[in-house]
Amino acid sequence: MKSKLLALLRSQEDRISGETLRYRLNTSRVTIWNHIQKLQSLGYQIEASGKGYRLVSSPDTPYPFEFPDREDQIHYYPSIDSTMATAKQMARNGCPHFSVVIAEEQTRGKGRLKRTWFSDPGGLYFTIVLRPEIPVTQVMRYPFAASVVLCRTIRNAAGIDATIKWPNDILFGERKLSGMLCEMEAETEQVSFVNIGIGINVNNDPTPREPRACSLRTILGHPVGRVSLLREFLDAFDMTIQRLHPEAIMEEWKSASATLGKRVRIVTPQQATEGKAIDIDSNGNLVIEQENHHLETVFYGDCFEIPTENAR
Repeated sequence: MKSKLLALLRSQEDRISGETLRYRLNTSRVTIWNHIQKLQSLGYQIEASGKGYRLVSSPDTPYPFEFPDREDQIHYYPSIDSTMATAKQMARNGCPHFSVVIAEEQTRGKGRLKRTWFSDPGGLYFTIVLRPEIPVTQVMRYPFAASVVLCRTIRNAAGIDATIKWPNDILFGERKLSGMLCEMEAETEQVSFVNIGIGINVNNDPTPREPRACSLRTILGHPVGRVSLLREFLDAFDMTIQRLHPEAIMEEWKSASATLGKRVRIVTPQQATEGKAIDIDSNGNLVIEQENHHLETVFYGDCFEIPTENAR
């Protein structure tokens, strides 16, 4: 009801009468008024008078009813410990494919390699639950598809030259705009679910705790609509994985890469590997050419570019 009511209010520059709303929504004027009051309590500025209602402004908050085509899939929380933790529990309990958990604030946000993802106000923090019918060996195609679609979405929405650092961070120049985390569970080599957690620095300022990060607002000098950005990404990502073409995804990833052709150091808890990043394979693993021309395939780790003056 709220999404339909908002759609009608947004379709009119002038006031729309309660009677018209009642007729168009096939409900009572009391029900209309109750929903208006609820929307006002959520931050929607709606003028009400004897001539009807007029929507003056909307909060930039990703409430489920802001996604009318997927409202039942969206689960919004003002504050939770972690979208990844909540999504994992939902997935284990049988939630549908492409369920989305969104948090305004995470008290224990999860980053890669067990790091903390800081969730300052103004960012976008969400996890998507996927249920692809694939073997475990193909699972990395999905986070790579997500990074390609997110990079493309940010480029379209903000008009900036965003790039992808292996495996799936989104950068502007050398500064981090977005991070991604992938977790999965499987049964007998068949994927049960894949959860992709994404944090995007939209209107927050991450620099006090992450000096090498940036946000869309700091780049552009003005706020960016979080709801419209998330809506565009979800629609594009959903369409992409419905007819997933791994070769095309990997080629687009390469064309947007901030890593290939650079000398890099890949660090894991066990070791560090250095060399020139020359390719990614069909599963998204990074191929590095070491100084002795030996090719090393790297499956995971933190990727750091080695400045030219320090390269050996």
